[in-house]
Amino acid sequence: MPTVLREKGYRFFFFSLDWQEPIHIHIERGDSYAKFWLNPISLARSKGFKSFELNEIYSIIESNQKLFEEKWHEHFSNKG
Repeated sequence: MPTVLREKGYRFFFFSLDWQEPIHIHIERGDSYAKFWLNPISLARSKGFKSFELNEIYSIIESNQKLFEEKWHEHFSNKG
């Protein structure tokens, strides 16, 4: 599960078996977890994060959306 970014204590990553799903990013910090779709950016699911944390995560994703998409395509370019 490649880690793409660590920022403000959050780890942004994806699972290597996720290539058949639309582009997205997983986020964890401690026992909390979330998944965001990237196009458009929207929350898919969350467990344990408070709303202000989800807003902070959204902002980080917005600032790094291009990086996440590039890393996704780079990692999954030989799949399918």
